[in-house]
Amino acid sequence: MQSGIRGAGAVASATALVVVIAGAWFGYRALVQPACSGQVQLSVVAAPELAPAVQAAAAQWVSDGAAVGGTCIAVNVTAAEPVDVAAAVAGKHGVQLAGVGQASGTAVTPDVWVPDSSTWLLRLKNAGATAFAPGNGASIARSPVVVAVPEPVAETRFGWPEKKLTWTDLLRQVSSSKPIRAGIVEPTQDAAGLSGLLSMTAAASGAGGDAQQATTGALRALATGRSALREDLLARFPRSSDPTAIASGLGAAALSEEDVMAYNERKPPIPLAALYLEPSPMPLDYPYAVLPGIEPAKQAAAKVLFEVLTTPGFRNRLAERSLRAPDGNWGDGFNAPQGAPSPAGGAATAPAPGGNGAGGLDPVAIERAVSSWSIATQSGRMLCVIDVSGSMKQPVPSANNATREQVTVAAASRGLNLFDDSWSIGLWTFSTELVGSLDYRELVPINPLSSNRSRLEQGLATIRPSNGDTGLYDTMLAAYKAVQEDWEPGRVNSIVLFTDGKNEDANGISQQKLLAELKRIADPERPVQVVIIGIGNDVSKSELESITKVTGGGNFVTEDPTKIGDIFLKAIALRPNAPR
Repeated sequence: MQSGIRGAGAVASATALVVVIAGAWFGYRALVQPACSGQVQLSVVAAPELAPAVQAAAAQWVSDGAAVGGTCIAVNVTAAEPVDVAAAVAGKHGVQLAGVGQASGTAVTPDVWVPDSSTWLLRLKNAGATAFAPGNGASIARSPVVVAVPEPVAETRFGWPEKKLTWTDLLRQVSSSKPIRAGIVEPTQDAAGLSGLLSMTAAASGAGGDAQQATTGALRALATGRSALREDLLARFPRSSDPTAIASGLGAAALSEEDVMAYNERKPPIPLAALYLEPSPMPLDYPYAVLPGIEPAKQAAAKVLFEVLTTPGFRNRLAERSLRAPDGNWGDGFNAPQGAPSPAGGAATAPAPGGNGAGGLDPVAIERAVSSWSIATQSGRMLCVIDVSGSMKQPVPSANNATREQVTVAAASRGLNLFDDSWSIGLWTFSTELVGSLDYRELVPINPLSSNRSRLEQGLATIRPSNGDTGLYDTMLAAYKAVQEDWEPGRVNSIVLFTDGKNEDANGISQQKLLAELKRIADPERPVQVVIIGIGNDVSKSELESITKVTGGGNFVTEDPTKIGDIFLKAIALRPNAPR
């Protein structure tokens, strides 16, 4: 019987120390010895809903008298939310995950990590953690991602349980004249929320018409009902059979199958239906990740523990926690929701020894979804500064010979559509001597998009390359001063500058003068984040880094201009939260 919803039992199941007596090294099942000596301490952190099953399996290992090379093994099994461990791992490797934030002071990285989804491993790798190369990575459990809907709503609005449903059906209900109230756990912090976001945006982009407008509409529909915590989201489902309560409560949310089963086990007034929409969203796959850098003895212990967690008996332990085996089948006692699919009809087929963890995941699609969500759900104040020097006329073969300028403006225009009206954005261009001796020109002052959007669209449409050079230093200093002058509290005040070259203004300030002046005027109480996106192979990365080291922010350089759209989204998404 499930003890509670995912995450709620993290304290109760906090830390279980299991001293296991191990046998010789050839594999768990074959090796039993009567005694062991010494001790290897193996720390394991698992998602809260899975941790009790891992703990119970380790305890069974003790009673079986398993051994590894005659050495005793102590297995410390801890329950922790994947987002917290991901923040700690990211901090250890010097990277940042959009929407995750900094790790708490008590967060530690284990020897073995079993998060709820391989997307965490992929996001860490894709964020630039080049030394993050965990071993194994095979799945030890599974939970499909479903759309949870109160049963009366599922029957009346979706034709459940008879009708087969798609994500397009859900999109239609969310965007109808009487829209269903949709919700989501922050996709940047929750793997089931991310899976639902990917499926929803894919349905929107494939629905015909203006794909970007449909996708942005879907993002904003979900954003209005987002919750930072899963428990908060679940609490918004109707708690009474009164029609008014049902109509005003949460009507649909992407959750795991295990979430729905755990919720219904508590006998709520209105049970949830689990809708298994097509195409099937990315499931929670619980990868067994042996983190890099652990000593050989721990690696050996981790390998044996993995064998313990891939036995047929472990499938039954998973069933007790409302989880499936890696192949999608379930063990004894699994109370499947109505309409739940099983590849082999239940418990008749033994699971394979582990499943494929990150197979089939698209890192670009995941990063784009996370970045787009971060932009659509945050607010800020930004000055966009675009290089219009002569080199921006250069054609880009991979973009049908569109110029660098055209590719850059197109990326900025697409990004603009993601920002809601609470943002304040302005637009400059720069080269050399654009306005008399000035290297920069203000096209649109920084103002709220609620009144400024059409002016920005028109301003972007007028941008053309000049015949000048790159007046980077003078422009950067002027832009910094402009944003700092009208700095707004409670928001991230930032500059995003696109350039394809190095500073070439012989009549402007020097690099040394720029950096000295930025240091002089920088105010920690009124920070201005600077993001520089370098395009092509003529950019000096060291030159850009020297600026952002003083101002804060970051620089992103790509030799392929067609990638600047995704880089732009990533750069904005990785900005820090506004100071309180």
